[in-house]
Amino acid sequence: MAEVNLLAKLPKGRRNVTARAHAKTADHIRVSREYGELYFDGPREYGYGGYRYDGRWVPVAEDMVRHWGLKAGDRVLDVGAAKGFLVKDLMKACVGLDAFGLDVSRYALMHCEPEVVGRLHLGNAIDLPFPDNSFAAAISLNTLHNLDRDECIQALKELQRVSGGRAFVQVDSYRTPEQKAIFEEWVLTACFHDYPEGWIQLFNEAGYSGDYYWTIIE
Repeated sequence: MAEVNLLAKLPKGRRNVTARAHAKTADHIRVSREYGELYFDGPREYGYGGYRYDGRWVPVAEDMVRHWGLKAGDRVLDVGAAKGFLVKDLMKACVGLDAFGLDVSRYALMHCEPEVVGRLHLGNAIDLPFPDNSFAAAISLNTLHNLDRDECIQALKELQRVSGGRAFVQVDSYRTPEQKAIFEEWVLTACFHDYPEGWIQLFNEAGYSGDYYWTIIE
């Protein structure tokens, strides 16, 4: 298990934290946690404010292919795949790679990229519908923190099970009280979050041996 920034080449989005903090209501949180049209493609106060493919995941996919030495015929799973942008770009980065995704959002799957039709599954990270060791690698980016703590542990056990520990997760975190305050003003969907030390304790409780990194709002 190691701290590795596999999203280093992903452009950082612009966040107006102050505007979100003033606009956020219990209704915004409730609607965003439905992961429907408003969350992906509605106003910014409900989520992404428009979730569209722009190729930004291509260099990330290339780094992931290099990190695990993936090759044609290998199977890779993205848990929390949304509309399948990373799944699409993994197949671009390595021709012949068998990439799949899973997400709780029926809306996202119904509005996925054409190249990944048939490769995305509706489901939950806590109960992956795949056999043990059925993937050469498993990925979960900015998804597990949407579960409660016990569910995070179960999801990590599932990632470990299907990948044999060749996995990578990125989760919401913060290194200072000031960063924690900024995060709490911004967050809509996260149920569990912690400092890195708390996350690492959770990884150990789950028996997770894959790699990890943090999404920190500054």
